[in-house]
This record gives sequence, C-alpha cells and structure tokens, in this order.
Amino acid sequence: MNVWASVFVLCAVWPSALSVTRYSIAEEMERGSVVANLAADLGLEPGGLAQREVKLDIFSNKKYLDFNKKTGELCIVEKIDREYICPAKPTSCFLKLDVIIENPLRIFNIELEITDINDNAPNFRRDKVELDVSESATPGERFSLPNAVDPDVGTNTIKTYKLSVSEHFTIEIQTGSDGTQYVDLVLTKSLDREEKPVHHLILTAVDGGVPVRSGTANIIVRVQDTNDNPPRFDRPTYTINMTENAPIGTLVMRLNATDVDEGENSEIVYSFTLYTSEKTQGVFALNPNTGEITVKGTIDYEDMAFYEMYIEARDKGTQPLLGQCKVVIHVTDMNDNYPDITIQSVKNTVDENIPVGSIIAVIGVSDRDSGDNGKVSLSIHQPMPFILNKSLEGPVHYKLIVSEPLDRESMPEYDITLIVTDAGAPPLSDNETITVHLLDINDNAPKFPLSFYTIRVMENNAPGALLSSLTAFDPDLHENQYLVYFILEKEIANTSMSMLFSINPENGNLYALKTFDYEIEKEFLFHIEARDSGSPPLSSNVTVHIIIVDQNDNAPIIVSPWRAHGSVVEEKIPRSTDKGSLVAKVIALDTDSVHNSRITYQFLQVTDATLFSLDQYNGEIRTMRMFSYKDPRHQRMVVVAKDNGEPALSATVTIKLSTMETAVKAYSDMTEVPLEYDIFSDLNLYLVIGLGSVSFLLLITILVTIVLKCQKPKSSKAAPPSRNSVISERNSTIADSTLVSNDAYWYSLFLAETRKGKMVIRQPVPKGSRYIVSSIPRGTGISDTSDSAASTLQERHDDNDSLSVRQSGNKSDSFVVLKRCSENAIVF
Repeated sequence: MNVWASVFVLCAVWPSALSVTRYSIAEEMERGSVVANLAADLGLEPGGLAQREVKLDIFSNKKYLDFNKKTGELCIVEKIDREYICPAKPTSCFLKLDVIIENPLRIFNIELEITDINDNAPNFRRDKVELDVSESATPGERFSLPNAVDPDVGTNTIKTYKLSVSEHFTIEIQTGSDGTQYVDLVLTKSLDREEKPVHHLILTAVDGGVPVRSGTANIIVRVQDTNDNPPRFDRPTYTINMTENAPIGTLVMRLNATDVDEGENSEIVYSFTLYTSEKTQGVFALNPNTGEITVKGTIDYEDMAFYEMYIEARDKGTQPLLGQCKVVIHVTDMNDNYPDITIQSVKNTVDENIPVGSIIAVIGVSDRDSGDNGKVSLSIHQPMPFILNKSLEGPVHYKLIVSEPLDRESMPEYDITLIVTDAGAPPLSDNETITVHLLDINDNAPKFPLSFYTIRVMENNAPGALLSSLTAFDPDLHENQYLVYFILEKEIANTSMSMLFSINPENGNLYALKTFDYEIEKEFLFHIEARDSGSPPLSSNVTVHIIIVDQNDNAPIIVSPWRAHGSVVEEKIPRSTDKGSLVAKVIALDTDSVHNSRITYQFLQVTDATLFSLDQYNGEIRTMRMFSYKDPRHQRMVVVAKDNGEPALSATVTIKLSTMETAVKAYSDMTEVPLEYDIFSDLNLYLVIGLGSVSFLLLITILVTIVLKCQKPKSSKAAPPSRNSVISERNSTIADSTLVSNDAYWYSLFLAETRKGKMVIRQPVPKGSRYIVSSIPRGTGISDTSDSAASTLQERHDDNDSLSVRQSGNKSDSFVVLKRCSENAIVF
C-alpha cells in the first residue's frame, strides 16, 4: 500500500487561539508510514522540538500516531481501521489529536481524516441459515433470508445478491427506504421429501469496490415429513438407587425417547401417567421438554423405601403418537442429621488495638445423631488472626480468641466462617459466619504523595491564583482522618511566607497572594504541614519549591547610540569612506531572562538598501559600497531591536547620516619632469638615495612625535584592565566599537559614543554593590560627548532591576549607571 497523505487546512495563530491542521490518509497504512512533517507544517524548527517539550495528545483509548521529536514527522505506530474508529459508518471519519508545546505553551489541533478502502468483504450475520419447509408448500411462498453487512461505505458497500443454481428456489431483492437491500427466498417448484429431503443453497453478497469482494451464506432447506413414527424408549423399565436426604434439584436420571420423524413430529413431551401416585409426584419432578427427573421434595428412608413412576413420551404432531416406560427408585439409608452451631456470646465491635489473647466469641456445637455420626468438630474456614480453643469439661463449646495484632487500615472487618463437621460416612457439616468490626484509633500520620513538590508559576500572575493542590492522605477514619493544612512560617528578606502564599486549611489548595516578578524573585522554598484531628494529633510535612517562570515583559532598551528619548541620532561620514567601513553600532539591553533577552537587529527603514548593511547579531552598520556622486548627501536609517520572546518586544532608533567632502591639497603648481633613462647618470642616482634617506628620517620623527603626544598619564586609583578590556579608536567622526569577550554574543554591551574616541573597560564589581557609576570628564580628551547626546535620556523600569543612562546638560561630564552583574560589569 502506498504511503500518502494530503493536507486539507493549515492555520497557525498566536497562543491566544488554537492552531488547526487537517490531514487525510487512507486506512490500513503500514506501521512507520509518515503522515506529514508537523514541524514544517506548523512552522516549528525540528532541532528545537525536544527543548520546547513537544508532545502528542490523542483523544482515543489507543495510540495510532507518534511524533518524532528529531525530524518533526508524524508517523503511524499502529494500523488504523476506519471501521473500528467510526463504527456508525459516517460519511467522514476523523481522528482528533493535539500537538502540545510546553515551552512556551501552544496547542495545535490536528484532525486526521481516515478515508475508506475496500478492505472488508460483505459478511452475513449468520453464515448458515436453516429453513423448514413443508412438502405441502405451494410455489410462490416466500421465506426471509438474513441480509449481509459491509463496514465499508460508498461504492465499497454491498451492491447485489446472487443465489446458486436451483430448480426449486430463486431470490428476490427489495430495497428499503434507507437504501438497505433485503432478500427473500421464493419457492418456484413443489417439494418432495422422498425425492430430496434437504436442499443446500449458497447466497452470495457482492460489493461495488475495486477489486470486488463478496461473502457467502449457506442456506439449508429441510423438507418436513408427515407424522408416521411414535416415540420409543430404549428400555421399558429403569431402576435407580438413591440416598435419602438428597438435595432438592438433584438429578435422578435423564430419559431419552427418540422419534425418527422430523420437525414437530419428532419433538417429544414427557409427563407422568395416572398410574403415578401424587406422593411420588410431590417428591420428584419431571421436565416435560428434556425428560430429566429431579428431586423437588425430601427423600426420607423412614417414610418410604422405594418409589415407582410411570412416564409417557408424546410427540407434537397434528395427530400425536406416544410411548411409555416405568422408573423404580430405591432409597438408601445414611447419616441424615446435620451438626448444629450455637453462638452463645460474641463481640461484633472491638478496637483495632485489642490485646492478643482476648476472647471474641463463645460457640456451642451439637449433633442429634449417635456414634460416629454424632461426633463433631469445629474449624475456621480460612486462615485468620483468630484461633479456636475447645473446652475440656462439660458440653462441647469453643472460644474464639485473637491470635495476632489487628489493623483496621489493612482489614476493617472480618467475616469469620465457622464450619462444624460430624464423623459420619459421608460426613455432614454446617457453618455459621461471625462478623467482627474494628474501631479506628489514631495510629497513622497523614502522608503526602510526594516528599518534594516543584511548582512552576508564571510571573505577572494574578493575586489569589491557585498554584497547586497539595492533598495528603490519612487512612484513619472520622476525626482521625480530618486534616488541617498549615504553611510553616519562614522569613525571606524580612517577609513572612504567609504574606506571599496562602493555603486552604481544609483541602490543601495553595494560592499566591501577590504578583511575582522574575527579575526580582526567582524561587521560594518552604514547608507545608498536614495535621489530623485525632487525640493526640499526628502530622507530617512536605517541602514546596516555587519556581518563578520568566515572561517576556520587558522591552529592549537602546543604550547606544546615545540620544534623548524620542530624538534622532545625527552622524557625519566622509563621502570617501571605503566599502565595509563601520558607520554606527546599535546596542540594546533587555532585562528579561537569557532566552527572552536575546536581541536581533534589522532595518525598519533605510534610504538606500544597497548602500548599508546591518549585522543582525551585533548591530553593526557598515557600508556595502563606496559613495557615488548620485547618492543623496543625507541618509536616514530606522533600526529595530527585537528580543526573542513570544510575543517579541522591540525598540527603535533613527539615525540620520550626513556625508561631507574631505579637503584635497592642490598640486596644480607642481610640474612633472619625465625621466629620460637614456641620460640617467651616476649623479642622479646619488641624489635619489639622499632624498630617500632624508624622507625616511622625517617620517620616523613624525611618528615618534605622534606617539609621545598620544601618551596619557595613568591614574593611581584606576583598576587594572582585565583580560577582556579593549581600547577602540575611531576614524574621523565615526565610532568603531568592539567588545572582546569569551561570552556569547547576547551578553549586554555598553558603549559610550564620543567625537574623538572612546574607552571600554570591563572590571570586577565589588561584592555587595548593586550598581557601578563611572564618570569621564570631558576635558581629559579621552571622552567627548557628541552633540546628539547633550540632552537627558532616562529609561526606568523596576526598582530592583533597572537601567538608567544619563548625561548632564552642560556637556561637562558623562555619567552612565549600569545594571548590577554577578561577576563583571562594563564601565565607560
């Protein structure tokens, strides 16, 4: 069978609505067949399916499909039978399932339509049909035949019926209002039993599938004869020996008269004749249909030693015929008195901690027989924590004693069956049942199903939301089972647990009393105690670990290039800038967790898309080619920084780039004198060597002077640069910023833009401090703020996890306040 599947509908939406995907496959596909690639159809990355905890939920009691988390393929693990899934034969048959993505939560509805194939042949409810037709039947008489059923639908269902060749019968097909076809067997020629007593026919049902399938049923027509043979017994007299006191319903014997006729002429009815006494008929019963003789009264040897019964067998013909026999029953004397049990005293209710050796009941036993038939013994039916102690003097009686410790939680009550037996041959016995109920005591402490609960709570939860139900179990009863739940007090940062969480004392439902913020609080650890109401009360506790799960609730903040809130960054660049030169660098920060804070950059608007390129990971804007005379002098770029959350949050910055012409020294007054190689003399050679030496010395002098000018005095309080420190220089008015680090690209970068250059330092943060503040004076020459950063920019979020960037209005100093870091911070 070819593996095929087709997608009808694929609709993907955000988590606010469910995604619906519909596929169609033929039934009976082989195991391992691929239905579709769900990862591609649902827009998922196959490599991240395991990390996102994708699972398959099927709304049926049998798993037909499975989801390959490596390739994203939906595969068949069990053959699908459409007739089993949709027994009502609907026009369309669907198998519904859900694809659940746990991280973050998304649900896709999958509807798998199972199309029908002609895999079922027509089948008769009865593969063998027997009909009794009198040989006096007239042609034209009809006999209903069972119709066939086909689980398939459409053209694959039953189309017609056929009958094997017969000179006496044919079929007629009728169609009901619902489309169901019915078949009648029609007699076309008179029957003669002496010529042919049985007719064997085959009825075939054919469907309309390709290839055609069919089913058959055997039809046996028996021709009825006239009643000409009486019933006969195999012997005239039957003799039976029976013991007295046989239980009512005991089978004495089964009479079997035979009649060689057929149909009703051979069916026999048994009955007593008038020669059978009423007393005998009161002790024995005769089944008129089966001929079974059973005991229905008490058989007592002292009352009657033998019984005689006269029985006749009569057929059910129109003119019935009959046969007769005699049955003689001899009664045998035996031990016919059962021993007796008398409960003299009993404790039906005791505490479960009753001491071993306590007496539960006193039982007396007796038997009216004498000799061995009157000797009795008492025993317990099955092993139990009780024993019997027989008295040695006086009337025979037994004491029922506790032999082992009792536990109500293991067995709340005992049905103790006592059996008394005599020594007759065969022995007779009787029984009596004593029920002992155990009363509960508080001997079991409450138990939680788990010793440690981990509960994940999404941040920004609503106050009063139900977190989980922590229910303990106590096998005791009544007040010993009634549990009360408490939160064991524990303070975190001078805050009591009862101010953060609440538990319902009756059912253990745990609630959050406040809204949690992942950027402030990431987890809580405390204990919950369950205590019963017994006396004295018993208790147990369980550890609860609350984990706050991050949401993407913080938008990125663009920290470079600096600009006032809502303002536009203006930059200048020479028109002679080479291809691949750094024009600007956009840096954004996100205070969410690592997953939600991964930032990518892209152009939202750009004047000329062929002129600039933007690195989506580090935010660097570089030239893709050199400027031409046709390019506008002013370029406008809008860059959007988008995080990795769902839904993603973003921030934008607008950069206006102006190109300027560079000064070019005029060389019009210089005159080129071509060299004439044919007049090149030794004097000219010496002049060239001298000129080269002087020029080389002049170049060395200029370089040394520049190096001395660029040297800066070292501060005695400056921290030594770490291995990750780097100093970046900037050409003209453009800042080329690079932070060298072994960390991943998504580590937050903090840069300060200046006109002449900048310094980036990564140094350890003192233990216990929340922020680092660094001030770079304008007059030092190391950092000089640009004109676009002269205004005040301040982005403020939560008090505990905030970023504030501020520059003074007088342009004298530049201040940057950075977020607290666990190991290192970037200061500039």
